[in-house]
Amino acid sequence: MTPKQLGVPALLAVAMLLMSGCDQAEKSAQQLLGKATESAKQAIDDTHKAADQAISEATGGLINIKPRVDDDEKDNDSSTQEI
Repeated sequence: MTPKQLGVPALLAVAMLLMSGCDQAEKSAQQLLGKATESAKQAIDDTHKAADQAISEATGGLINIKPRVDDDEKDNDSSTQEI
């Protein structure tokens, strides 16, 4: 076989390896993004709870804090929808 005949299959093989590597990198990036999203949501929830507690302590319980409704629950709860 000549070098020209080996070049095309070799080029295709390299392209396939690169594409499979890109798929793995994309999956890893999606997993990391998902974990980062969950961590951010948890941090927001913790901050919200701490703020509610600080307000309650500062006012001596005079202000009643309503329980927070998540965005997902708002979408599914027909009683909170405006007509």
